[in-house]
Amino acid sequence: MKIAVIQASSQKDKNSLLYDSLVEIVKKKGHEVINFGIFEDEDVEYSYVEIAMLISILLGSKAVDFVVTGCSSGQGMMLACNSLPSVLCGYIENPSDAYLFGRINNGNAISIPLGLNFGWDSEINVQCVLEKLFDGPFGIGYPKQDSIRK
Repeated sequence: MKIAVIQASSQKDKNSLLYDSLVEIVKKKGHEVINFGIFEDEDVEYSYVEIAMLISILLGSKAVDFVVTGCSSGQGMMLACNSLPSVLCGYIENPSDAYLFGRINNGNAISIPLGLNFGWDSEINVQCVLEKLFDGPFGIGYPKQDSIRK
């Protein structure tokens, strides 16, 4: 699986956290991670809409299979992504959200809140979110007895 990290300018200082955490978690599973930025040293400003359009293009063209993104609240990026074709983006605040989104909703993008309630242990939450998201196959349903219905 090719997984992209890409985000708007509002929380560009969190890009390396997303990328480094994701690489650490998925490298043992054989997935490739591509960092599209925004990088801390970039002076240009990208809006949610601009990045959501890029996410739609990346997924629609099959250049990548999955996208990890975010913004200050996580909501703006999720809404912008879901307004475009080829994207099913979930708002993922905690590891339970991540696990259930992957198993039940089988989406192809997540948006993480990178400013709202981002405190002294939030990097651990981001790591746990990514770990649970990629902890097994997508779209298998949950719980097991309800998997066909879900």
